[in-house]
Amino acid sequence: MSSSTTPTLPFSLDEQTVHMLKNVANTIRGLTMDAVQKANSGHPGMPMGMADAAAVLWCLFLKHDPSDPRWVNRDRFVLSAGHGSMLLYSLLHLTGYDLPLSEIQRFRQWESKTPGHPEYGLTPGVETTTGPLGQGISNAVGLALAEKWLSHRYNREGFPVIDHFTYVIASDGDLMEGVSHESCALAGHLKLGKLIVLYDDNQISIDGSTELAFSEDVLSRFQAYGWETLRADGHNPLEVYDALAKARQNTSQPSIIACKTTIGYGSPHRKGTSKAHGEPLGEEEVKLTKQALGIPLEPLFYIPNEVLTFTRQALLNGAQWHQNWAELFEAYQQAHPEESQEFLRSLEGNLPSGWDSNLPSFSPSESMATRKASGATLEVLTQHIPGLIGGSADLTPSNNTKPSHVKAITPEDFSGRYIHYGVREHGMGAIMNGLALHGGIRPYAGTFLVFSDYMRPSIRLAAMMGLPVIYVFTHDSIGLGEDGPTHQPIEHLAALRAIPNLWVIRPADGNETVEAWKIALTREDGPTAMVLTRQSLPILDREKYHLTSPQEVQRGGYAILPQAHPNVILMASGSEVHIALEAQQILEKEQISVQVVSLPCWELFEQQSEEYQASVLPQNVTARVAIEAGVPQGWEKYVGDKGIIIGLNRFGASAPYKEIYKGLGLTPEKVAEAARRLL
Repeated sequence: MSSSTTPTLPFSLDEQTVHMLKNVANTIRGLTMDAVQKANSGHPGMPMGMADAAAVLWCLFLKHDPSDPRWVNRDRFVLSAGHGSMLLYSLLHLTGYDLPLSEIQRFRQWESKTPGHPEYGLTPGVETTTGPLGQGISNAVGLALAEKWLSHRYNREGFPVIDHFTYVIASDGDLMEGVSHESCALAGHLKLGKLIVLYDDNQISIDGSTELAFSEDVLSRFQAYGWETLRADGHNPLEVYDALAKARQNTSQPSIIACKTTIGYGSPHRKGTSKAHGEPLGEEEVKLTKQALGIPLEPLFYIPNEVLTFTRQALLNGAQWHQNWAELFEAYQQAHPEESQEFLRSLEGNLPSGWDSNLPSFSPSESMATRKASGATLEVLTQHIPGLIGGSADLTPSNNTKPSHVKAITPEDFSGRYIHYGVREHGMGAIMNGLALHGGIRPYAGTFLVFSDYMRPSIRLAAMMGLPVIYVFTHDSIGLGEDGPTHQPIEHLAALRAIPNLWVIRPADGNETVEAWKIALTREDGPTAMVLTRQSLPILDREKYHLTSPQEVQRGGYAILPQAHPNVILMASGSEVHIALEAQQILEKEQISVQVVSLPCWELFEQQSEEYQASVLPQNVTARVAIEAGVPQGWEKYVGDKGIIIGLNRFGASAPYKEIYKGLGLTPEKVAEAARRLL
């Protein structure tokens, strides 16, 4: 039945088809030139160079339904070289997506659906936001990994409900970026055979020839990664077709096809030069290029009728493939009702009934690191949520991210639910984005907080795309102790909090950590970073502080020790909450009324009503002290003009963590002293 849900390829291409593919490619070139020229901004070179190869892929190989861009069993296409966005926009319009020509005519303009680089969620058919080079190809590794895992979990004999390819167009620049090395090495290791990359081998970058800085043998490198490596003349549809057909046959290795192309193909004076990369050709050069390619000078944005008829066949093909799959899935539901129900629930991002039952609750008699509380929480969550896929950048025992009952995914066995990413934080972040983009999987993974710097570009894109990715950042402060300043994060909390749409949660004890996981898993519109300690922390005695449950964490901040008429407010996050509580005990003996506030998640707190925020931080109390083992940046909005922030404006030290806290002035006595100064 699988053959009915995938394209049936011709044994060979006839002359008429080759002729039409050339016309499609030239139409893409014409649309690109006109859009870039009208906007007086953009990158015409890559779309003009890769138009032939892209036409072969989209017209003969790509399984998709333009009328339903979210159909789960579609092939994924990732334009990793996102600067060449007009290539993708042209193909989306030509094949019948909801992207009218008027939007192409508004290329790079305010509120158009054709921004300078493709944006996920804005333009129908765009699978991921690309532009920062190396990200797209790395997202594609995640997409291909998701396809392989889901097919292993849900496919049954005669029912290939997940069976699709992931295609990429990548540039020299993509393959220079370190993140692509990390991700593609893992793709080869895991034998992701349904990942196929068309490498635009044009040997031109912004500065000039790639020989300025890029002389490696790319295919030898990928061969060493475990990839199948192929070559094709990127302007010869027959060669591209043969290479793609061969790559599809090899399902035990990812494939890369080096397409030898000329950037700015067709332009008499710009082709093959860096001038074609990132600026309009100019009206005279556009005229000469159109004449050389046989494109009419008028009207602008010209699309021949026969080209549109040829490319819009995608609507009919897509509808048929989709219908065949729907019939297959209907039979699958009857034959395998439990699997199909779980599959649909995971695709919709819904949590199963009872997913949060039996979660741990920690007693005040205990003391534990929040990373260990997170691990205990995951032991339960992973038993209830089948699509919760974890991992770590070679820090599994330290991050506590692998539940005892969960197996690791291996090249030979995809029945596991844990990914050993190796020491590849950036690749891990980008692959997690791909897993989330595919659907059916909820990814989480861990590393030390200090190494969040390595994956920041991927975190930023996850926030931009609104992907519900979960980061488990442990060893959150100078509290990790003897490993010293290289591993002790100082500026990292502030840096993460600066990313729009990223929620950063730094819980103060094990029970707040359980709530942090609930927040992360119920969030659907963006990523969440949990920031956890290496050192043990006391479990807050909620009976002592008259708190009914730790669910106040859901509001981002709350008064652990509320007072009717406080003289001073002490506020903190994470481990420093306990320092604030000890300072309160010192001040209480001096008849000073202190309200202690835990602020584990600023982003959530700022979503609360003004009334609630005022109840936690009463406006009439201007004596405020904040304490956090990191740079003070950001706390100003909570302490006000008259408050004091006790933080760190220097790097840490190597010593037992209690000595470091004392040596750097993060003590209850220092907090109490600051409060006295304010009063």
